[in-house]
Amino acid sequence: MADKRDYYEVLGVSKGASGDEIKKAFRKMSKKYHPDLHPGDKEAEEKFKEVNEAYQVLSDDEKRQRYDQFGHAGVDGNAGFGGGGGFNGGFDFGDLGDIFGDFFGGFGGGGRARRNGPRRGSDLSQYINLTFEEAAFGCKKKINITSNERCEECGGSGAKKGTQPVTCPQCNGTGQVQQRRQTMFGFTNVVSECPSCHGKGKIIKEPCSSCRGTGRIRKNKTIEVNIPAGIDTDQVMRIQGAGNAGENGGPNGDLQLVIKVKPHQLFKRSGFDVNVVFPITFVQAALGATLKVPTIHGIVEYDIPEGTQTNTRFRLKGKGIPVLNGRGTGDEYVTVTVEVPKNLSQKQKELLREFDEDKNYTKKKSFMDKMREAFK
Repeated sequence: MADKRDYYEVLGVSKGASGDEIKKAFRKMSKKYHPDLHPGDKEAEEKFKEVNEAYQVLSDDEKRQRYDQFGHAGVDGNAGFGGGGGFNGGFDFGDLGDIFGDFFGGFGGGGRARRNGPRRGSDLSQYINLTFEEAAFGCKKKINITSNERCEECGGSGAKKGTQPVTCPQCNGTGQVQQRRQTMFGFTNVVSECPSCHGKGKIIKEPCSSCRGTGRIRKNKTIEVNIPAGIDTDQVMRIQGAGNAGENGGPNGDLQLVIKVKPHQLFKRSGFDVNVVFPITFVQAALGATLKVPTIHGIVEYDIPEGTQTNTRFRLKGKGIPVLNGRGTGDEYVTVTVEVPKNLSQKQKELLREFDEDKNYTKKKSFMDKMREAFK
């Protein structure tokens, strides 16, 4: 395919989709276009490759962040972003076992992964608002989140205190049962989820009263995070282990903080540079002046020469925003605008007319000469 489609469009998910939503969409699309269901169909095969390529990128946090920032170029191994994160034509079959399990219930001892093994908790996402200065220089922030935490009453087992889950008698703790089914390949022994324990391998006879047998409870908590200097709006910070609790001893998910920076009254950001518009008087522009210019680092003095024109732009080196996770600092660019005075007194008007009689306007003189030549 000459022009690659957007990976989110390929999987049919939004840009803010969670990891679980992406995985669910991948399973659905993979089953729809799997070559075994469309033998000899080249279009379905290409669709299947496209779906797998999209999933390889969006299921990997680092690759997904590069893709969100730079598009396909960010995950193309030849684009110079490092890591060789692009799709190389092969397949990652790490999650296809689940898909085959959905088709056929699994082959022999394979098939769907057992639910009684450790499972990572899901991620959480939350917006965090920062001032212009907080984003520029970094800060510490306390944020409130609600997450699934391991139940302290039962230790996460889901069983009433003093009891333990028992091994499922139907599957003997495997979480799977074997059956004989007819598939497109003929009859075969297939493995499916145990209907008694729903794949967990354990049965809780007396559920914990606090978590009602789930092993997890909803809790509000406050955490403190370090915001790095130079972060910008719409960038995402990942706080490892601050998401929902895992199951069966699995690790916690992560917390994804989406940064939103409030606009500043004076400054506008461009990458790590800062822009500011500074109004000056007609006299300052004509005679030159020492300006006291605001920067995010404080007030600095800058001398403008005589005859400074409106919209003249000058640079204050190193007065911008610290580079995120790097060395150096951006610059500040100051654009001066000449303000024309209003409500002049009669005396001021006379002085200005007297001044205007002095033909010290080179651009105007040149323009008038060209105009006279053009209308001869």
